[in-house]
Amino acid sequence: MTRSARSYRVGHRSGSHRSRSYRAGAIPALLVIPAVAGLAFLVLPLAGLVLEAPWGTLLTRLTDPAVLAALRLSLIAATSATALCLVLGIPLAWLLARSRFPGRRLLRSLVTVPLVLPPVVGGVALLLVLGRNGLIGQYLQSWFGVSLPFTTAGVIVAEAFVAMPFLVIAVDGALRGADQRFEEAAATLGASRWLIFRKVTLPMAAPGIGAGAVLCWARALGEFGATITFAGNFPGETQTMPLAVYLALESDPEAAIVLSLVLLAVSIAVLVILRDKWIRPAS
Repeated sequence: MTRSARSYRVGHRSGSHRSRSYRAGAIPALLVIPAVAGLAFLVLPLAGLVLEAPWGTLLTRLTDPAVLAALRLSLIAATSATALCLVLGIPLAWLLARSRFPGRRLLRSLVTVPLVLPPVVGGVALLLVLGRNGLIGQYLQSWFGVSLPFTTAGVIVAEAFVAMPFLVIAVDGALRGADQRFEEAAATLGASRWLIFRKVTLPMAAPGIGAGAVLCWARALGEFGATITFAGNFPGETQTMPLAVYLALESDPEAAIVLSLVLLAVSIAVLVILRDKWIRPAS
């Protein structure tokens, strides 16, 4: 082997070693300070919430009738909104994932609009459509005697409006990533489209449906803007936990902290449940 070839191989090994060392090395010093500042910016407010919590009277405050009423209503409304999202969102996600029609990309974009729309604007939009004098609400009122604004049903509708995109996006991704050969095989064996959907498509999309449902439920539980705009803030009827936090800040800050801790615990639980799907360590 010539000297130049040996020099090239030695240099190549040295360069590969330096490359591996760089990949496994420390963070550049210029990134450390902003990284620590960013971590502190996100963590310190949560730590302050925990440190300032009235732990000595926590159980007493959690059993307060007003707190229990807000908690009960929040759980019922969020669960009902999630059920509504499942009934409407799974077929919508299937339509986006498996159908081919003009304007499908535009429709997918419209579905995600509530994710970036200010919640208060969503509440105003719901009032204009489903209010007593709204485009659809006026007929609900005159034909069926149904009025959604400022009712518990209105809370469910408002939460479903802002939470459904989380479910649709998750199920849409699961359906597009599923192997359609199983559905084709079932079709060749004579299975109907409805049977294929129930026995093949839904089981394949089950992980995405589960993750989307959890995210949908958590988003519905924490909804504030659309709820207070469309359903109001009436204790025992439309006052959910976020609304109770807002109201308690003026009269009973410790109660607001307790309710905030409950919502924080729910958020952490959601992250734990979805850690294998959304938070995976790099290989």
